[in-house]
Amino acid sequence: MQTRTITIENVLDSKPLVESGMFKGSGTPPVILPGQSVSFSFYAARNQRLTFASMYGWSNDLFFAPENPGIKLYNDDGTPVTGDVSAQIKLWDNGTRINQVPGAAVMHPGTAEGTAKNIKEVSGMDDFANNYLPASQLMQAVLNYDGNSGFTITIKNISGGTVNETPFSPGVWAVSYVAGGDLLLPEPIYSAGKPSINGLTNIAEMGDIDMLGTYLTRNTGVFTPLSPVLVVVYNGSVNPFYKTGENDRGEGLKELAQKGNADILAAALKDKPGVRDVYVLKDPANTILLPVIGGAAGGKVSQQLSLQTGDRIAIATMYGFSNDWFFATTGNDIDGSQRGDVSASMGLFDDGTAVSQYPGAGVTQANLAGTPLQENQVIKVVPNPNAYNTLPAITGMIKVTLQ
Repeated sequence: MQTRTITIENVLDSKPLVESGMFKGSGTPPVILPGQSVSFSFYAARNQRLTFASMYGWSNDLFFAPENPGIKLYNDDGTPVTGDVSAQIKLWDNGTRINQVPGAAVMHPGTAEGTAKNIKEVSGMDDFANNYLPASQLMQAVLNYDGNSGFTITIKNISGGTVNETPFSPGVWAVSYVAGGDLLLPEPIYSAGKPSINGLTNIAEMGDIDMLGTYLTRNTGVFTPLSPVLVVVYNGSVNPFYKTGENDRGEGLKELAQKGNADILAAALKDKPGVRDVYVLKDPANTILLPVIGGAAGGKVSQQLSLQTGDRIAIATMYGFSNDWFFATTGNDIDGSQRGDVSASMGLFDDGTAVSQYPGAGVTQANLAGTPLQENQVIKVVPNPNAYNTLPAITGMIKVTLQ
């Protein structure tokens, strides 16, 4: 009998934005002229918002953007918002250029403000007696729900014939993750009452989206906690709770993969032949294992194991922001005689019991206040890239060591 310690860590270098991107007109230059429109698609779960920014072209530093935290995408009853959402868009003064009478003669940066002012909403008459129509009378935004938590928004320039007729510049957009009910990056593009940062000035003054687009891209990627971790010590050659190519056995893996509840499967395994010890490991601070956030270490759990010759170790934990994905040891699991980093033994699998959606932006994901849509498929490896995004390597998300 030998005593060893197994440690499981969430080592994902997480990002706060689910998706981000850029949009532009089809002409040269790629502005959106009166009467023209542009569309883009994205995924979102309940409580997530869409935000974007585009320059009011015939100005010195004005831009269109939804009021923070962005356009509401689901009603309070959970149904998707569809139709005209233009009322949620505002016109903003970037505070870096002196305003002039809006028009073609000033479609270039005007005189600098001197000391830059904070971003503020333009509503009716501005400081220089320029009168602006509400943004919703210049820019129309219409949401369409594509199903399975996917949306398409169409932005149309309806300023033609008004006193504020103007082209719109190319723009940027973003959707933030929600964790614990809060948006991780609730103001990714601008903050009212604060100075312009991260390249927004380039959009507001010149319609140049490159700098802010790069900033948003750097903050876009994967975010997921890991559920309490199931650790099983057994003597044998076959994993005791799953096999790829077969259906979920109805012993509790479904509850682990969909909701992060490992207790049901743990109870079922304790009575199986060859199984010697079963543990459910929970982070003492958060229960779940959070990823690396802002440089702070991710969640970690450890357990002392008593191992005999021939023992193997199987592990399973939910990819928290999914419908039914789970990390688990693969093949013949971890040989109890191994030492050091054994993360290469881990894989990511689809349990086949719930319809998959964009990870971290699925309206039926249980950990995002949804109800999984049931399906009956075999367990299979999650491909990378998958149907929705590209994940880091498995070893860039979960680390397992045996010492």
